[in-house]
Amino acid sequence: MRKHFDLQLKELHDSLLKMGTMVEEAIDMAVQSLIEQDVEKAKRVIENDDNIDILEMQIEEKCLDLIALQQPIARDLRRISTILKIITDLERIGDHAVNIAEVAIKIGKEKFIKPLIDIPKMADIVKKMVKNSLNSYIEEDLKLAREVAQMDEIVDNIYRDIYIELLELLTKNEKNILQTINLLLIGRYLERVADHTTNICERIIYMINGERVSY
Repeated sequence: MRKHFDLQLKELHDSLLKMGTMVEEAIDMAVQSLIEQDVEKAKRVIENDDNIDILEMQIEEKCLDLIALQQPIARDLRRISTILKIITDLERIGDHAVNIAEVAIKIGKEKFIKPLIDIPKMADIVKKMVKNSLNSYIEEDLKLAREVAQMDEIVDNIYRDIYIELLELLTKNEKNILQTINLLLIGRYLERVADHTTNICERIIYMINGERVSY
């Protein structure tokens, strides 16, 4: 029975990592579609989101089946409940990738009101956060989970800088209002990705040692 249970858990882990990879790729493609002003690439992000949603449902069903049929306790139950929490946050991160792609489509080929420096920087950090949060889950690395959660402050600071800079540009030229709003939205979506990744890390810490933390 234990061997069969462990096999099912491994299948869950593999599916979770697959979902994480899909979400990382969605963020990367969405931001690239903005930088390159590639509308077709943005549309692919939106189309591919269905695959993330489907995988989330499949993982959820497997988790619930394991709970119902195997009745796990203690550490095993914490692990399965952590997976359920992680896939919810990953699905929402995928939604934010779609949000970014939708804004990229709105901007289209319009000339940027400022060079895109901070947004790609934010995107690189949040992609690293997502990747390392999953690595901390696989390796049960408490230190890494905490390090990733603390990176959220870096993302918050960059978003604050973007907000201030864009508002200053807007005061100089009110014709920039629409693109200003759109770029602020993208910054906000990336900031929310970091928040969801922090949620993932908090849950992983609980899975590892039973400690409930909030960053």
